[in-house]
Amino acid sequence: MGIEMNDKNRVQLITYPDSLGGDLKSLGYILETFFPNLFTGGIHILPPFPSSGDRGFAPLTYLEIEPKFGTWEDIRRIGEKHCILLDLMVNHISAKSAFFQDFLKKGRKSQYADLFITVDKVWPDGNPSQAEIEKIFLRRMEPFSTFIIGETGKAERIWTTFGKVTPSEQIDVDMNSGIARRLLTEIMANFGKNKVKIVRLDAVGYVIKKRGTSCFFVEPEIYQFLGWISELASSLDIELLPEVHADFTTQCKLANKGYWIYDFILPYKVLDALLNKTGERLKQYLKIRPHRQYTMLDCHDGVPIKPDLNGLYKSEDARKLVDICLERGANLSLIFSPKHKDPDGFDVHQIRCAFYSMLGCDDDAYLAARAIQFFTPGIPQVYYVGLLAGKNDQSAVERSGEGRDINRHNYSIHEVGQELQRPVVQRLINLIKFRNEYDAFNGEFQVQDSEDCLLKLSWIKDQKQCWLIVDLEKRKATIQYVDDSGNRIELLS
Repeated sequence: MGIEMNDKNRVQLITYPDSLGGDLKSLGYILETFFPNLFTGGIHILPPFPSSGDRGFAPLTYLEIEPKFGTWEDIRRIGEKHCILLDLMVNHISAKSAFFQDFLKKGRKSQYADLFITVDKVWPDGNPSQAEIEKIFLRRMEPFSTFIIGETGKAERIWTTFGKVTPSEQIDVDMNSGIARRLLTEIMANFGKNKVKIVRLDAVGYVIKKRGTSCFFVEPEIYQFLGWISELASSLDIELLPEVHADFTTQCKLANKGYWIYDFILPYKVLDALLNKTGERLKQYLKIRPHRQYTMLDCHDGVPIKPDLNGLYKSEDARKLVDICLERGANLSLIFSPKHKDPDGFDVHQIRCAFYSMLGCDDDAYLAARAIQFFTPGIPQVYYVGLLAGKNDQSAVERSGEGRDINRHNYSIHEVGQELQRPVVQRLINLIKFRNEYDAFNGEFQVQDSEDCLLKLSWIKDQKQCWLIVDLEKRKATIQYVDDSGNRIELLS
Protein backbone atom coordinates (compact mmCIF):
# COMPACT_ATOMS: atom_id res chain seq x y z
CA MET A 1 0.00 0.00 0.00
CA GLY A 2 1.36 3.47 -0.82
CA ILE A 3 4.90 4.04 -2.07
CA GLU A 4 7.27 1.17 -2.64
CA MET A 5 9.42 0.05 0.27
CA ASN A 6 12.68 0.57 -1.64
CA ASP A 7 11.76 4.22 -2.15
CA LYS A 8 10.39 4.59 1.33
CA ASN A 9 13.31 3.08 3.23
CA ARG A 10 15.10 6.40 3.32
CA VAL A 11 15.50 9.25 5.78
CA GLN A 12 12.54 11.61 6.15
CA LEU A 13 12.52 15.24 7.27
CA ILE A 14 10.10 16.67 9.87
CA THR A 15 9.40 20.41 9.68
CA TYR A 16 6.75 23.00 10.32
CA PRO A 17 5.45 24.70 7.15
CA ASP A 18 7.12 27.95 8.24
CA SER A 19 10.25 26.73 10.05
CA LEU A 20 12.56 26.62 7.05
CA GLY A 21 12.30 29.96 5.26
CA GLY A 22 8.92 31.14 6.51
CA ASP A 23 6.42 29.41 4.22
CA LEU A 24 5.89 26.42 1.93
CA LYS A 25 7.39 28.06 -1.16
CA SER A 26 10.55 28.79 0.79
CA LEU A 27 10.56 25.25 2.14
CA GLY A 28 10.43 23.96 -1.43
CA TYR A 29 13.25 26.32 -2.42
CA ILE A 30 15.43 25.20 0.52
CA LEU A 31 14.85 21.53 -0.28
CA GLU A 32 15.81 22.04 -3.92
CA THR A 33 18.74 24.39 -3.26
CA PHE A 34 20.38 23.07 -0.10
CA PHE A 35 19.13 19.46 0.19
CA PRO A 36 18.51 18.21 -3.36
CA ASN A 37 17.35 14.58 -3.46
CA LEU A 38 18.19 14.17 0.25
CA PHE A 39 14.65 13.58 1.52
CA THR A 40 12.94 11.78 -1.36
CA GLY A 41 11.83 9.26 1.28
CA GLY A 42 9.50 11.82 2.80
CA ILE A 43 8.76 15.25 4.19
CA HIS A 44 6.56 15.33 7.27
CA ILE A 45 5.03 18.80 7.15
CA LEU A 46 3.56 19.50 10.58
CA PRO A 47 0.01 20.89 10.39
CA PRO A 48 -0.17 23.54 7.64
CA PHE A 49 -3.91 24.06 8.08
CA PRO A 50 -5.73 27.08 9.52
CA SER A 51 -5.50 26.68 13.30
CA SER A 52 -6.41 28.55 16.47
CA GLY A 53 -3.61 27.25 18.67
CA ASP A 54 -0.94 24.68 19.59
CA ARG A 55 1.06 25.65 16.50
CA GLY A 56 -1.29 23.98 14.07
CA PHE A 57 -2.61 21.17 16.25
CA ALA A 58 -5.96 22.92 16.83
CA PRO A 59 -7.16 22.86 13.19
CA LEU A 60 -10.21 24.76 11.99
CA THR A 61 -10.35 22.68 8.80
CA TYR A 62 -8.23 20.24 6.81
CA LEU A 63 -9.59 21.28 3.44
CA GLU A 64 -7.55 24.48 3.29
CA ILE A 65 -3.92 25.48 3.78
CA GLU A 66 -3.27 28.45 6.07
CA PRO A 67 -2.82 31.32 3.57
CA LYS A 68 0.31 32.69 5.28
CA PHE A 69 1.95 29.29 4.62
CA GLY A 70 0.81 28.94 1.01
CA THR A 71 -1.60 26.71 -0.91
CA TRP A 72 -2.30 23.10 -1.77
CA GLU A 73 -0.39 23.76 -4.98
CA ASP A 74 2.73 24.36 -2.87
CA ILE A 75 2.16 21.02 -1.13
CA ARG A 76 1.72 19.23 -4.45
CA ARG A 77 4.86 20.85 -5.85
CA ILE A 78 6.94 19.57 -2.93
CA GLY A 79 5.22 16.21 -3.39
CA GLU A 80 6.50 15.89 -6.94
CA LYS A 81 9.93 14.88 -5.59
CA HIS A 82 9.15 13.98 -1.97
CA CYS A 83 6.67 11.65 -0.34
CA ILE A 84 4.37 13.97 1.67
CA LEU A 85 3.28 13.07 5.21
CA LEU A 86 0.56 15.18 6.88
CA ASP A 87 -1.14 15.03 10.27
CA LEU A 88 -4.76 14.24 10.98
CA MET A 89 -5.70 15.08 14.57
CA VAL A 90 -8.37 12.41 14.78
CA ASN A 91 -9.09 13.13 18.45
CA HIS A 92 -9.97 16.82 18.26
CA ILE A 93 -10.68 19.96 16.29
CA SER A 94 -10.49 23.68 17.03
CA ALA A 95 -13.05 25.45 19.22
CA LYS A 96 -12.96 28.14 16.52
CA SER A 97 -13.99 25.71 13.79
CA ALA A 98 -17.29 26.33 11.99
CA PHE A 99 -18.57 23.04 13.45
CA PHE A 100 -18.06 23.93 17.09
CA GLN A 101 -19.06 27.56 16.62
CA ASP A 102 -22.42 26.38 15.30
CA PHE A 103 -22.76 24.10 18.33
CA LEU A 104 -21.86 27.00 20.65
CA LYS A 105 -24.68 29.01 19.15
CA LYS A 106 -27.42 26.36 18.84
CA GLY A 107 -26.39 23.67 21.28
CA ARG A 108 -27.98 20.29 20.69
CA LYS A 109 -30.12 21.73 17.88
CA SER A 110 -26.95 22.23 15.84
CA GLN A 111 -26.52 19.95 12.84
CA TYR A 112 -23.02 19.29 14.20
CA ALA A 113 -24.06 18.51 17.78
CA ASP A 114 -23.30 14.80 17.46
CA LEU A 115 -19.73 15.59 16.38
CA PHE A 116 -18.81 16.39 19.98
CA ILE A 117 -18.75 14.44 23.22
CA THR A 118 -21.03 15.88 25.86
CA VAL A 119 -20.39 14.28 29.24
CA ASP A 120 -23.77 12.52 29.25
CA LYS A 121 -22.71 10.49 26.20
CA VAL A 122 -20.40 8.57 28.54
CA TRP A 123 -22.14 9.16 31.90
CA PRO A 124 -25.91 9.41 31.32
CA ASP A 125 -26.41 11.37 34.53
CA GLY A 126 -23.68 13.80 33.48
CA ASN A 127 -21.75 13.32 36.73
CA PRO A 128 -18.63 11.16 36.59
CA SER A 129 -17.25 10.33 40.02
CA GLN A 130 -13.86 11.58 41.12
CA ALA A 131 -12.62 7.99 41.13
CA GLU A 132 -13.63 7.61 37.49
CA ILE A 133 -11.91 10.86 36.52
CA GLU A 134 -8.73 9.81 38.33
CA LYS A 135 -8.67 6.62 36.30
CA ILE A 136 -8.52 8.62 33.05
CA PHE A 137 -5.08 9.23 31.55
CA LEU A 138 -5.21 13.01 31.89
CA ARG A 139 -3.37 15.51 29.68
CA ARG A 140 -4.76 18.46 31.62
CA MET A 141 -6.14 18.86 35.15
CA GLU A 142 -9.68 17.94 34.04
CA PRO A 143 -10.73 16.28 30.79
CA PHE A 144 -13.78 18.51 30.32
CA SER A 145 -14.49 22.15 29.51
CA THR A 146 -17.73 24.01 30.19
CA PHE A 147 -19.26 26.20 27.47
CA ILE A 148 -22.41 28.37 27.53
CA ILE A 149 -24.77 27.86 24.58
CA GLY A 150 -25.72 31.17 23.00
CA GLU A 151 -29.39 30.56 22.18
CA THR A 152 -30.32 28.82 25.45
CA GLY A 153 -27.79 30.04 28.04
CA LYS A 154 -27.39 26.40 29.05
CA ALA A 155 -23.99 25.15 30.26
CA GLU A 156 -22.58 22.13 28.37
CA ARG A 157 -19.62 20.07 29.58
CA ILE A 158 -17.64 18.90 26.58
CA TRP A 159 -14.75 16.44 26.47
CA THR A 160 -11.45 18.27 25.87
CA THR A 161 -8.42 15.99 26.32
CA PHE A 162 -5.84 18.63 25.41
CA GLY A 163 -5.41 22.36 25.82
CA LYS A 164 -3.39 24.94 27.74
CA VAL A 165 -6.36 27.21 28.49
CA THR A 166 -9.78 26.77 30.09
CA PRO A 167 -12.12 26.29 28.36
CA SER A 168 -9.90 24.41 25.94
CA GLU A 169 -9.14 25.43 22.39
CA GLN A 170 -9.12 21.77 21.29
CA ILE A 171 -12.50 20.02 21.28
CA ASP A 172 -12.65 16.22 21.19
CA VAL A 173 -14.56 14.62 18.33
CA ASP A 174 -16.92 11.67 18.72
CA MET A 175 -15.48 9.11 16.32
CA ASN A 176 -18.49 6.84 16.83
CA SER A 177 -20.78 9.41 15.22
CA GLY A 178 -21.83 9.27 11.61
CA ILE A 179 -20.98 12.91 11.07
CA ALA A 180 -17.40 12.36 12.25
CA ARG A 181 -16.97 9.41 9.89
CA ARG A 182 -18.32 11.47 6.98
CA LEU A 183 -15.99 14.34 7.85
CA LEU A 184 -12.95 12.04 8.02
CA THR A 185 -13.90 10.51 4.67
CA GLU A 186 -13.99 13.97 3.09
CA ILE A 187 -10.66 14.95 4.67
CA MET A 188 -8.89 11.77 3.56
CA ALA A 189 -10.27 12.08 0.03
CA ASN A 190 -8.87 15.60 -0.15
CA PHE A 191 -5.48 14.35 1.06
CA GLY A 192 -5.49 11.72 -1.66
CA LYS A 193 -6.40 14.27 -4.31
CA ASN A 194 -3.42 16.38 -3.25
CA LYS A 195 -0.93 13.49 -3.48
CA VAL A 196 -0.48 12.99 0.27
CA LYS A 197 1.05 9.52 0.69
CA ILE A 198 1.24 9.05 4.47
CA VAL A 199 -1.15 10.33 7.14
CA ARG A 200 -0.11 10.41 10.77
CA LEU A 201 -3.07 9.76 13.07
CA ASP A 202 -2.17 12.22 15.81
CA ALA A 203 -3.51 11.46 19.30
CA VAL A 204 -5.36 8.41 18.00
CA GLY A 205 -4.93 6.67 21.36
CA TYR A 206 -7.50 9.02 22.91
CA VAL A 207 -10.38 8.61 20.45
CA ILE A 208 -12.32 6.00 22.46
CA LYS A 209 -14.07 7.25 25.59
CA LYS A 210 -15.49 4.42 27.69
CA ARG A 211 -16.78 4.57 31.24
CA GLY A 212 -14.63 2.78 33.80
CA THR A 213 -11.47 2.84 31.66
CA SER A 214 -8.44 5.11 31.29
CA CYS A 215 -10.06 6.37 28.06
CA PHE A 216 -6.72 5.75 26.41
CA PHE A 217 -6.16 2.99 23.86
CA VAL A 218 -9.36 1.24 24.87
CA GLU A 219 -9.44 -2.29 23.49
CA PRO A 220 -11.00 -3.71 21.39
CA GLU A 221 -12.75 -0.51 20.28
CA ILE A 222 -9.51 1.19 19.21
CA TYR A 223 -8.86 -1.59 16.70
CA GLN A 224 -12.35 -1.24 15.29
CA PHE A 225 -11.71 2.43 14.60
CA LEU A 226 -8.25 1.74 13.15
CA GLY A 227 -9.71 -0.97 10.94
CA TRP A 228 -12.32 1.41 9.57
CA ILE A 229 -9.91 4.25 8.81
CA SER A 230 -7.31 1.83 7.42
CA GLU A 231 -9.80 0.58 4.83
CA LEU A 232 -10.56 4.17 3.90
CA ALA A 233 -6.86 5.05 3.60
CA SER A 234 -6.10 1.95 1.55
CA SER A 235 -8.81 2.87 -0.95
CA LEU A 236 -6.99 6.19 -1.47
CA ASP A 237 -3.47 4.68 -1.69
CA ILE A 238 -2.54 6.34 1.61
CA GLU A 239 -0.50 4.70 4.34
CA LEU A 240 -1.33 5.35 8.00
CA LEU A 241 1.04 6.01 10.88
CA PRO A 242 -0.76 5.82 14.25
CA GLU A 243 0.81 8.19 16.77
CA VAL A 244 0.43 6.60 20.19
CA HIS A 245 2.42 7.53 23.27
CA ALA A 246 1.96 4.30 25.19
CA ASP A 247 4.02 1.63 26.87
CA PHE A 248 6.01 -0.91 24.88
CA THR A 249 3.44 -3.69 25.13
CA THR A 250 0.80 -1.47 23.55
CA GLN A 251 3.13 -0.51 20.70
CA CYS A 252 3.88 -4.21 20.13
CA LYS A 253 0.15 -4.94 19.85
CA LEU A 254 -0.15 -2.36 17.07
CA ALA A 255 2.94 -3.70 15.31
CA ASN A 256 1.63 -7.26 15.55
CA LYS A 257 -1.53 -6.14 13.75
CA GLY A 258 0.59 -4.82 10.87
CA TYR A 259 0.58 -1.10 11.64
CA TRP A 260 3.63 1.10 11.36
CA ILE A 261 4.42 2.56 14.79
CA TYR A 262 6.69 5.22 16.27
CA ASP A 263 9.80 4.24 18.18
CA PHE A 264 9.35 6.77 20.98
CA ILE A 265 11.62 4.62 23.16
CA LEU A 266 14.80 4.92 21.10
CA PRO A 267 15.64 8.60 21.89
CA TYR A 268 15.86 7.95 25.63
CA LYS A 269 17.82 4.72 25.12
CA VAL A 270 20.35 6.50 22.89
CA LEU A 271 20.74 9.32 25.42
CA ASP A 272 21.15 6.78 28.21
CA ALA A 273 23.90 4.96 26.30
CA LEU A 274 25.85 8.09 25.40
CA LEU A 275 25.40 10.09 28.61
CA ASN A 276 25.89 7.15 30.99
CA LYS A 277 28.46 5.42 28.73
CA THR A 278 26.78 2.03 28.91
CA GLY A 279 25.44 0.02 25.99
CA GLU A 280 23.73 -2.83 27.78
CA ARG A 281 20.24 -1.33 28.09
CA LEU A 282 20.24 -0.06 24.49
CA LYS A 283 21.44 -3.41 23.14
CA GLN A 284 18.75 -5.27 25.05
CA TYR A 285 16.09 -3.01 23.59
CA LEU A 286 17.41 -3.24 20.01
CA LYS A 287 17.15 -7.04 20.23
CA ILE A 288 13.44 -7.07 21.16
CA ARG A 289 11.87 -4.09 19.39
CA PRO A 290 9.64 -4.54 16.30
CA HIS A 291 11.33 -3.51 13.05
CA ARG A 292 8.27 -1.93 11.44
CA GLN A 293 8.76 1.47 13.07
CA TYR A 294 9.51 5.09 12.32
CA THR A 295 12.59 6.09 14.31
CA MET A 296 13.35 9.53 15.70
CA LEU A 297 15.63 11.28 18.16
CA ASP A 298 13.95 14.68 18.28
CA CYS A 299 10.64 16.21 17.30
CA HIS A 300 8.40 19.21 17.90
CA ASP A 301 7.50 17.98 21.41
CA GLY A 302 10.29 16.31 23.39
CA VAL A 303 12.08 13.09 24.29
CA PRO A 304 9.41 10.77 25.75
CA ILE A 305 9.77 8.92 29.04
CA LYS A 306 6.32 8.23 30.54
CA PRO A 307 4.25 6.32 29.52
CA ASP A 308 6.38 5.22 26.55
CA LEU A 309 9.16 3.70 28.65
CA ASN A 310 7.03 2.27 31.45
CA GLY A 311 8.70 -0.95 32.54
CA LEU A 312 11.86 -0.20 30.54
CA TYR A 313 13.69 2.10 32.95
CA LYS A 314 14.47 2.60 36.62
CA SER A 315 13.38 5.87 38.20
CA GLU A 316 16.82 6.53 39.68
CA ASP A 317 18.46 6.16 36.25
CA ALA A 318 15.86 8.36 34.61
CA ARG A 319 16.28 11.06 37.27
CA LYS A 320 20.04 11.19 36.61
CA LEU A 321 19.50 11.54 32.87
CA VAL A 322 16.82 14.19 33.35
CA ASP A 323 19.11 16.14 35.69
CA ILE A 324 21.89 16.21 33.06
CA CYS A 325 19.44 17.54 30.48
CA LEU A 326 18.13 20.18 32.91
CA GLU A 327 21.71 21.35 33.52
CA ARG A 328 21.99 21.77 29.75
CA GLY A 329 18.89 23.96 29.54
CA ALA A 330 16.01 21.52 29.15
CA ASN A 331 12.52 21.97 30.55
CA LEU A 332 9.99 19.24 31.28
CA SER A 333 6.47 18.14 30.46
CA LEU A 334 4.92 16.29 33.42
CA ILE A 335 2.25 13.63 33.94
CA PHE A 336 -0.97 15.05 35.45
CA SER A 337 -2.71 11.87 36.57
CA PRO A 338 -1.49 10.79 40.05
CA LYS A 339 -2.29 7.15 39.29
CA HIS A 340 -0.07 7.24 36.21
CA LYS A 341 3.04 8.53 38.02
CA ASP A 342 5.71 6.17 39.39
CA PRO A 343 5.30 5.00 43.00
CA ASP A 344 8.27 7.17 44.00
CA GLY A 345 6.68 10.22 42.35
CA PHE A 346 8.71 10.30 39.13
CA ASP A 347 6.42 12.03 36.66
CA VAL A 348 8.37 13.16 33.58
CA HIS A 349 6.31 12.83 30.41
CA GLN A 350 8.87 14.39 28.05
CA ILE A 351 12.25 16.16 28.19
CA ARG A 352 12.07 19.29 26.05
CA CYS A 353 15.47 20.22 24.67
CA ALA A 354 17.40 20.26 21.39
CA PHE A 355 19.05 16.85 21.03
CA TYR A 356 22.38 18.46 20.13
CA SER A 357 22.23 20.45 23.39
CA MET A 358 21.35 17.34 25.41
CA LEU A 359 24.63 15.84 24.22
CA GLY A 360 26.59 18.90 25.32
CA CYS A 361 26.90 20.25 21.75
CA ASP A 362 29.51 17.53 21.13
CA ASP A 363 29.72 16.93 17.36
CA ASP A 364 31.08 13.37 17.63
CA ALA A 365 28.49 12.35 20.22
CA TYR A 366 25.70 13.84 18.11
CA LEU A 367 26.82 12.02 14.97
CA ALA A 368 27.13 8.82 16.98
CA ALA A 369 23.51 9.27 18.09
CA ARG A 370 22.37 9.77 14.49
CA ALA A 371 24.38 6.77 13.32
CA ILE A 372 22.66 4.61 15.96
CA GLN A 373 19.28 5.91 14.78
CA PHE A 374 20.08 5.24 11.12
CA PHE A 375 21.33 1.72 11.86
CA THR A 376 18.23 0.91 13.93
CA PRO A 377 15.66 -0.94 11.76
CA GLY A 378 12.83 1.28 10.56
CA ILE A 379 12.25 4.51 8.69
CA PRO A 380 14.43 7.30 10.16
CA GLN A 381 12.97 10.78 10.61
CA VAL A 382 15.16 13.81 11.28
CA TYR A 383 13.59 16.92 12.78
CA TYR A 384 14.62 20.14 11.02
CA VAL A 385 16.40 21.55 14.12
CA GLY A 386 18.29 18.27 14.39
CA LEU A 387 19.20 18.41 10.69
CA LEU A 388 20.98 21.70 11.37
CA ALA A 389 22.37 20.51 14.74
CA GLY A 390 20.45 23.36 16.34
CA LYS A 391 20.91 24.40 19.95
CA ASN A 392 18.31 25.35 22.56
CA ASP A 393 16.34 28.49 21.72
CA GLN A 394 15.75 29.84 25.24
CA SER A 395 14.71 33.26 23.94
CA ALA A 396 11.78 31.65 22.09
CA VAL A 397 10.60 30.08 25.35
CA GLU A 398 10.86 33.44 27.13
CA ARG A 399 8.86 35.16 24.39
CA SER A 400 6.05 32.62 24.20
CA GLY A 401 6.02 30.95 27.61
CA GLU A 402 5.76 27.63 25.74
CA GLY A 403 8.43 25.18 26.91
CA ARG A 404 8.41 23.24 23.64
CA ASP A 405 9.61 26.32 21.76
CA ILE A 406 13.09 25.54 23.05
CA ASN A 407 13.37 23.19 20.07
CA ARG A 408 11.25 25.04 17.52
CA HIS A 409 13.57 27.74 16.17
CA ASN A 410 12.45 29.23 12.85
CA TYR A 411 15.32 29.48 10.36
CA SER A 412 15.50 32.07 7.60
CA ILE A 413 16.90 31.02 4.22
CA HIS A 414 20.09 32.89 5.11
CA GLU A 415 20.39 31.05 8.44
CA VAL A 416 19.99 27.69 6.72
CA GLY A 417 22.83 28.60 4.37
CA GLN A 418 25.00 29.59 7.33
CA GLU A 419 24.29 26.44 9.32
CA LEU A 420 25.16 24.31 6.30
CA GLN A 421 28.77 25.52 6.56
CA ARG A 422 29.24 23.82 9.92
CA PRO A 423 31.21 20.56 9.73
CA VAL A 424 28.71 18.71 11.97
CA VAL A 425 25.89 19.47 9.51
CA GLN A 426 27.94 18.42 6.49
CA ARG A 427 28.91 15.17 8.23
CA LEU A 428 25.26 14.51 9.06
CA ILE A 429 24.23 15.09 5.43
CA ASN A 430 26.85 12.59 4.30
CA LEU A 431 25.51 10.11 6.85
CA ILE A 432 21.95 10.63 5.54
CA LYS A 433 23.14 10.00 1.98
CA PHE A 434 24.81 6.77 3.05
CA ARG A 435 21.67 5.61 4.86
CA ASN A 436 19.57 6.45 1.79
CA GLU A 437 21.77 4.82 -0.81
CA TYR A 438 23.53 1.80 0.70
CA ASP A 439 21.53 -1.31 -0.16
CA ALA A 440 22.51 -3.34 2.90
CA PHE A 441 19.84 -1.41 4.86
CA ASN A 442 17.28 -3.47 2.91
CA GLY A 443 18.86 -6.65 4.27
CA GLU A 444 19.40 -8.33 7.62
CA PHE A 445 20.13 -6.48 10.87
CA GLN A 446 22.15 -7.77 13.80
CA VAL A 447 23.18 -6.54 17.23
CA GLN A 448 26.64 -8.02 17.68
CA ASP A 449 28.01 -9.15 21.00
CA SER A 450 30.40 -6.64 22.57
CA GLU A 451 31.58 -5.33 25.89
CA ASP A 452 29.39 -2.80 27.70
CA CYS A 453 31.39 0.24 26.56
CA LEU A 454 30.91 -0.66 22.88
CA LEU A 455 27.89 -0.88 20.59
CA LYS A 456 28.26 -2.92 17.40
CA LEU A 457 25.47 -3.09 14.81
CA SER A 458 25.54 -4.56 11.31
CA TRP A 459 23.49 -4.83 8.12
CA ILE A 460 24.08 -7.40 5.39
CA LYS A 461 22.47 -7.92 2.00
CA ASP A 462 24.31 -10.16 -0.42
CA GLN A 463 27.73 -8.57 -1.05
CA LYS A 464 26.78 -5.30 0.64
CA GLN A 465 27.75 -5.16 4.31
CA CYS A 466 28.13 -2.32 6.80
CA TRP A 467 29.02 -2.08 10.46
CA LEU A 468 28.57 0.59 13.11
CA ILE A 469 30.97 0.61 16.06
CA VAL A 470 30.28 3.17 18.80
CA ASP A 471 32.85 3.73 21.54
CA LEU A 472 30.58 4.87 24.34
CA GLU A 473 33.49 5.97 26.54
CA LYS A 474 34.77 8.34 23.86
CA ARG A 475 31.26 8.95 22.46
CA LYS A 476 32.60 8.41 18.96
CA ALA A 477 31.27 6.30 16.09
CA THR A 478 32.93 4.52 13.18
CA ILE A 479 31.08 3.14 10.15
CA GLN A 480 32.69 0.62 7.86
CA TYR A 481 31.16 -0.69 4.65
CA VAL A 482 32.04 -2.79 1.62
CA ASP A 483 32.08 -0.80 -1.64
CA ASP A 484 31.31 -2.06 -5.15
CA SER A 485 34.89 -3.26 -5.57
CA GLY A 486 34.80 -5.28 -2.38
CA ASN A 487 36.98 -2.84 -0.46
CA ARG A 488 36.25 -2.04 3.18
CA ILE A 489 35.76 1.73 3.57
CA GLU A 490 35.42 3.93 6.68
CA LEU A 491 32.74 6.61 6.68
CA LEU A 492 32.91 8.06 10.17
CA SER A 493 36.09 8.17 12.24
